Amino acid sequence: MDARSAPRIFISAGEPSGDLHGAGVVRALRAHYPDVTIEALGGSHMEQAGATLRYRMEGLAAFGLVEVVTKIRAHYRLLKALQKDFKAGRYDLIILVDYPGFHVRVAEAAHATETKVLYYIAPQLWAWRPGRARRLAAAVDRLAVVLPFEQEFFGGLGLRSEYVGHPLVDRGPPPTRDRARAQLGIAATSRVLGLFPGSRVQEIRRLWEPFRDAALQLLGEGSCDRVLVAGLPNGVYPNPGPIEVLRGDPAPLFAAADAALAKSGTTTLEAALADTPMVVAYKVHPVTWAMFQRVRTVQWVSLVNLVAGREVVPEILQDQATPVELANAVRPLLRPADPGTLAQREGLALVRERLGDAGATTRVVALASELLKPCG
Repeated sequence: MDARSAPRIFISAGEPSGDLHGAGVVRALRAHYPDVTIEALGGSHMEQAGATLRYRMEGLAAFGLVEVVTKIRAHYRLLKALQKDFKAGRYDLIILVDYPGFHVRVAEAAHATETKVLYYIAPQLWAWRPGRARRLAAAVDRLAVVLPFEQEFFGGLGLRSEYVGHPLVDRGPPPTRDRARAQLGIAATSRVLGLFPGSRVQEIRRLWEPFRDAALQLLGEGSCDRVLVAGLPNGVYPNPGPIEVLRGDPAPLFAAADAALAKSGTTTLEAALADTPMVVAYKVHPVTWAMFQRVRTVQWVSLVNLVAGREVVPEILQDQATPVELANAVRPLLRPADPGTLAQREGLALVRERLGDAGATTRVVALASELLKPCG
């Protein structure tokens, strides 16, 4: 490629969280390379950040070995289209954001055409498929990890990775409790439970009922005064009763809530950054759960516990995630002076410390620049 030409970059994210993190990379790249061409598989966040959406991610996201089967055809068609792009030399660099399974295949397709590949937010192979790590490493030129223990994991396999910090920290500090409550119209003395049932349709479908019923129990018995849901713009939350569904930025709710019921995933780190005590829950298809139990290599599921290296938050998973169990676990966290609440807040402080300083996207762009040196 002509060293004087502007770089041509493809960024791929297959689900909402990846789209959000990818948007930060798009903005940082455009600031570093004003004439860059950025095309993407993604959604509205990357589009608003300045990427041209060549492929839209809607309808692709799935979690679980069984659930992914329903998306095979869509992924296959997309992979074939990307293979044509790579063979045509359309891009100088591919940046893949999270989204395991499919992105490993995309990396291999790009590598086969000698297109440079940067993987940002490495797949959580340490949790369920450590054997695939070598396959991933063979297909990428740089691997950027966002959790402090991941570098040690990949290093133990003889694989080089770069710890860039977590992109959530780049968003800056969450709003103060007083400011968040003023924004949401919540009285200073109200005891508030926040519900965070997920960003995928299948997550909401499995978690909404137990979350709702646990919250209604806590409301009915007087353990909390208000319950608010971090809802998707088009999410469906049947029969909420007195529960209030908020649609928009969830950051104020994290800051305003006394305690949270949260699905496992990045949500738990968002709550930790806001110093919100939480109970973590997750449910998947029974077959997916049985298969995961066979290949699971980690003691905990939630990122908070994994980053801390110990149990900071209770995890209530699969069949145990009933309204009664969830209500019993979150009830003491609605009392600020409860010993369990105080102990959890100490653990959350440790997590915040270990997530490090802001600058993840800047470090990712530095890695991209190494791979784009011929572009000047």
